[in-house]
Amino acid sequence: MNRKHRPIVVVGSINLDLVCRGKRIPAPGETLSADEFHTFNGGKGANQAVAVARLGHPVSMIGKVGDAEFGQRLRDGLKAAGVNAQAVETAKGTSSGVALITVDHRGQNSISVVPGANARVMPEDLDRWTPRLRSAGMILAQLEIPLQTVEYLAELAEQFAVPLMLDPAPARKLPRTLLRRVTFLTPNEAETCALCGIANREDLDEKTAAESAEHLLKQGARNVIVKMGRRGAYVATADGLRQMVPGFKVKAVDTTAAGDAFNGGLAVALLRGTPIAEAVRYASAVGAVSVTRAGAQPAMPVAAEVEGLLGTSGAMPRRPARAQAIG
Repeated sequence: MNRKHRPIVVVGSINLDLVCRGKRIPAPGETLSADEFHTFNGGKGANQAVAVARLGHPVSMIGKVGDAEFGQRLRDGLKAAGVNAQAVETAKGTSSGVALITVDHRGQNSISVVPGANARVMPEDLDRWTPRLRSAGMILAQLEIPLQTVEYLAELAEQFAVPLMLDPAPARKLPRTLLRRVTFLTPNEAETCALCGIANREDLDEKTAAESAEHLLKQGARNVIVKMGRRGAYVATADGLRQMVPGFKVKAVDTTAAGDAFNGGLAVALLRGTPIAEAVRYASAVGAVSVTRAGAQPAMPVAAEVEGLLGTSGAMPRRPARAQAIG
């Protein structure tokens, strides 16, 4: 089935980000003066939906916001970005999700998340939107909503023969029953370590990333893309491709949501029929542009910005690789 022009459906979290920027991230028990404070619309699910919309592909969001003032702001932000927010429901008697983010002078961050309404996204909520899920070109999910909901979503994706991309964040171990239903698994360094039982993320070099990807393929994931920040991403597929795709050198302002930008870009590129290694290169460019400015959703680039970075960086070295079938 050709899913090229079908909408991407994102099921996941919608947050308000409270961002504090200073010279460095405080150590435990330490108080520091900061330089700036801003609020941005965020949440891994909503960030990925906005990333897709900004790149020009139709996208729908399924999730929940609270019934206080933040809820309407978050829903309006999705609509303004071009996301279909019809399936964004209101959870009565609770706040919207909130993320407390501290960013240092290098653009690195530390994040604490209060789930709020995101914790109310239950498996039965998905049943109201099964026609939308069934007709999706691809489904994107993360782990900022209850795991039981993500597991049920994976069952529906398998039942409807819709590719599922899972961003396994926040980092945690995952059941094999879930992994075997994942078409594209996209852990970053910390998440790869959590999934594979590696104690120190600093140990995750290209060799260890390759070994980890093999382990995750054996656990059932059909394609594994290990996101390694500025170093790039390691790709391992069920049909035999093994490749380190280099990243981009840019001046980072804020790395918040870079992984979400990557996933949105990867989904768009794959649905265009781009071979997976080239799709990862495109996704890396989306993520690289996003870190050059502050905020989560406000940092998501449009297609012309991504193509501009790809153009100035030269073409990706060609290696034998087949186009990834996604439907």
